[in-house]
Amino acid sequence: MSVRCIFSIDVEDWFHILDLPSTPEPREWDRLPSRVESNFRRLLDLLAENGVHATCFFLGWIARRFPHLVREAVAAGHEAASHGLSHRLAYQMSPLDFYRDAALSRRVIGDAAGCEVTGYRASGFSVTGHTPWFFEDLAAAGYRYDSSVFPAPRAHGGMRGADCAPYKVETPSGEMFEFPITVVKILRHPFCFFGGGYLRMAPWWLIRRGAESVLQEDRPVVFYIHPREIDPRQPRLPMNAVRRFKCYVNLGTTEEKVRHILATFSCTTFAGFLGDAHGAPALVEAAR
Repeated sequence: MSVRCIFSIDVEDWFHILDLPSTPEPREWDRLPSRVESNFRRLLDLLAENGVHATCFFLGWIARRFPHLVREAVAAGHEAASHGLSHRLAYQMSPLDFYRDAALSRRVIGDAAGCEVTGYRASGFSVTGHTPWFFEDLAAAGYRYDSSVFPAPRAHGGMRGADCAPYKVETPSGEMFEFPITVVKILRHPFCFFGGGYLRMAPWWLIRRGAESVLQEDRPVVFYIHPREIDPRQPRLPMNAVRRFKCYVNLGTTEEKVRHILATFSCTTFAGFLGDAHGAPALVEAAR
């Protein structure tokens, strides 16, 4: 298996859970006790122990409040990318609002990082058929690649039938490279075991077997994690039983799964994949 995996972190805090009546408004965020510093640094320690560099999709709000976290990540060899400014779902924004959010977050994160930001991931993987302007606006905002397409049904976003392998998108504002969130087909149905609640719920043997199956298809596995997902002691937002299970199940076992991933698979950043001979040959050639 010559294709490398990609490890990514969506850098947000415990109160940035989407689509809940109890989720605090952005104007309240500065007054809340933050846990992102300790949790993110713990993930950086795990990466350092295994000699792995990751792509860190920072919320612009995080980069403004904790610019030192962005600098620490970049100094350690990780890639700084954008998760938008204030964690809004793309399909709930107008094209102009989305463009402004993406452009401003790129500038804020780039200023903190001291380098150019070329990657983007929408909150909740919220690119859908209702956001036909998505890729063109990202290209116009200066991004080179995206990892927002979830090629299966899900609560936020989801694009059933979308390509599962990385691909190039041509837009009037320039070309973009899309890295869909990884799914594996079981009985013809797509399943994700490689990030967020999916990774927390799945046993390690299933994650490993699914990743090996994807790599055998010459596709990279895109792993993703949030800092709060290794924090069993985080404050809990009020929510119904189903959402509570999805948001908080297996918080105590996730760090060990991350250790297994980093020790078992060869991982790189998105930027590293685009420029690495170990990446998908067709995509790497197209990027040159």
